[in-house]
Parts: sequence; structure tokens; C-alpha cells
Amino acid sequence: MFLFVANYNVAMNVVNKLLTALGHSTNLHYDKWADCRKYVSGHKKWIANILPYELLERNIKSSVEAILTLCECEEFYHSFPETVSTPNYGDKWGRCANYIELNNRAIAEMRGDRCSNGILSSIKMLPAIPPSAKSWANCVILSQIFPNIYGDGYNKGVFEENSIYGIRLNAGYSSNIIDFSIVERISPEEQLQVFNHLANFRGIKTGIRTVISADQIKAAYYNRSDENFNWKNSAHQELFIQEHVKLVDLGFECFFIDSAKHIGGYDCGNYSGVGALPEYSQMQYIIDSIRKRSGNTHLSFVGEKSTGDFERYKNLGLTTGTAFISSDDFNSVKNWSMQFKYNREYAPGIEVSNDNDNGGSRYEDRLNRINTCLFAYEYPSDKLPTFMQTEDLFPLRYDTSTHHLMMTNPSYSTDGTPLSHWKNLFSTDDAAAYNAKVGELFSHALNL
Repeated sequence: MFLFVANYNVAMNVVNKLLTALGHSTNLHYDKWADCRKYVSGHKKWIANILPYELLERNIKSSVEAILTLCECEEFYHSFPETVSTPNYGDKWGRCANYIELNNRAIAEMRGDRCSNGILSSIKMLPAIPPSAKSWANCVILSQIFPNIYGDGYNKGVFEENSIYGIRLNAGYSSNIIDFSIVERISPEEQLQVFNHLANFRGIKTGIRTVISADQIKAAYYNRSDENFNWKNSAHQELFIQEHVKLVDLGFECFFIDSAKHIGGYDCGNYSGVGALPEYSQMQYIIDSIRKRSGNTHLSFVGEKSTGDFERYKNLGLTTGTAFISSDDFNSVKNWSMQFKYNREYAPGIEVSNDNDNGGSRYEDRLNRINTCLFAYEYPSDKLPTFMQTEDLFPLRYDTSTHHLMMTNPSYSTDGTPLSHWKNLFSTDDAAAYNAKVGELFSHALNL
């Protein structure tokens, strides 16, 4: 029997480090499984007409091999490249991007009452995320990175609250997401880097969802109790900046800011978060500081519900915001794209769905919205930013929804195994055919 022994003292790229930490060889082979399931648009390749569990039940090495097999280049890399760069769409790439939020907690490995390894599941899903187009980027937003305040590392009952919107800063990264069984061989930070390197190799940018409502944040400290977050506490503000700069250093290029519309007390009659928000000038300083300290001028900052006073959000430092016009109306969206065509700093975006989506939309309606998102413009350079959720590509089972999975963390496993959870989390009836239709829409858009 061949025994693969990893030498962890030898410098290696983080993808190879993850492979060896999981007991795999770093010698990679062409993946015929991915090749026979690929959709092709010019040189762009991805997997469609598929159910998520078909990807999630594969091991990490197979997933890496699938990603290399789907490379736009004509060469197959038998070992993962030492250097991978983010797709280059200039400093203002976020102005036209498609943002696809992937709930990495929901697709994590559910074993009994434990929840873990969401970053490994996210890697496995990458072959089925369409790559960026010629004129604009696709960006995957991960729903969870930081530990959540209650129940982190555990799944709970279907209706027992376990909100993804409550986070602990200065406490590392979530047990829902990281594989802590291998941290002596590859650190949590390196595991996140692996996801970013593989996404970038796929031609995809990455970001995270973050929260700014004070009562939804805890400041964690070693050997003492967590502190309630306070925006008037300069140490807490500094901690917020530092934690987000760290993520930029790991390769994330976008921050989706929950409740951003209400920064500075704006329109708080419709504010549904919990706790105080930063002042307007304070948030300007925070966004500017993250850009400057990370040394990355191309970061995209997205504001939830940043609609109405667009100049206000542009001057705040945001790149785009969600929910200003219905994506059901193709012509209205096209007209708005023409109105904003000369504004390259900021443009409002449109949604297929958002994190408050309670499900129930017909497949036909979602497909119509995706069509609007991808084609409602006169020229590709005028395209408005767009926002999609996991369910818009991979339909969920009938009795759950995007919002439900953000507020709770149930396991749908019938036998305590991850595979059973994955099979039961998503819809099966017509879901692969729906995913194929999404793939057809993207196939017409990627070479524009």
C-alpha cells in the first residue's frame, strides 16, 4: 500500500498544504467527471445541470482537480501554481460585478449536532459557480467568517434561533467554517486563503458579509469575558478595522455591509437591526482606513438597501448598494443602467433575491430576474451591479428559505451524516434542470 507522507517543514503553497493536511497527494490529474459535465462559453467553463450534493460528496482533491480541468487556459496544471492573481478588472471592478452570496454555514458538514468545515464545502462548490465575463467580474460573498455569538460550531432545531448576524470579533474564525481537526498542519487563515486562491484561479473574486449593528457584535478578549460592542469606544472601532484588514490580507476583496443604509441614523424608521450604528463620518473613516491599511485601492464595499440618496452612499465610500429597483422589469433596469453609465465610482444594484428572501418564488420568476441582471443594458460596460443568493443558482428544499437559513442552522440529515444533510437541504425535483437554465443564461453573457 502506498503511504503518502507530508513534510510540513517544506515550504509549499496553501493549496498543496491543504491537500497534504487532508492526506492527499499534490500530484493532480485531469478530472473526466468535471469535463463531461462542463458548460462552455468561449474559453469560460463551469459545471451546470447538477445538484449540489454531487459536488459536496466529492473529496477536496477531486474538487481541486475539477477547478484545474475547468481552467480557461489550454494547459492542465499537474500541480497547483505557486502564484495566483485575482482577476484584473481595474480598481472599480465592483461597479459592474455580479455578487453571488454563498451560505457557507448551510452547506457545512453536519455530523450529529456539530457543524464544521464550511470552507471546504465552499471550495467544492466553486466548479459550479460561473467565472467572470470579459467585461465584468463575478464575486462570491461568503455569509459567515467570524464566529457567531450563540451556538457556533453546532446545528440546532429547525426553528431554534442561531443567527448568522451576531458575530464575535477578535475570536478567530468560525467553527462552522474552519476545519479545526487539521489546524496543526494548516491554519484557519491558510484555509481561507485556499478558498480565495482557488476562486481566483476560477476567475472569480471573493468577499464576505459583515455586520455593523452594535448589539449584534461582541468584542472578544483572551482570559476575560466578551464586551458588548460600542461604536463610541475607540478600541472597538480599531478592532473592527483590524479584523477586516486581516481578511483583505487573506485575499477577500469585498465587504457586504448589513444595514448600511442606516449609517449615521438615516431612515431608521425602517431599521431592523439591533443596536447603534456608526456615525456617517466614522464609517467614512473606517472604509478609508481598511483601504489604506490593506494597501488595496480596488476593494468593493457594498451597502445593504443603500437606495434613495445615491450621492450619500457614494461619498460614504461605497461601490454599490442593493434593492433600488425591481429586477422583474427589464426595461426599467435598462433605463437605469443608461442613467448611471457615466458614473464609474458608484452605481446602485439590482437583486434576484436577498438575505431576507422567504422563498416561494417560481423558477420562471427567478430566471427572468437573472436574465434582467445579466442583459438589461445597452452596452456591457453600462451593466448595473447585481445580487444573487445561493438559492438563485441551487434551489433549496420547499420548507426552508434564504432568510430561514441565515437565522437558524438546522441539519436536514436523517442519519447524522453530511451527505444526508446535503441531499435534503436542496430541492431535487427539477432543480438540476433549473440549474441548467441558469447555466444557459450565463453562457450567453460571459463573452460580452
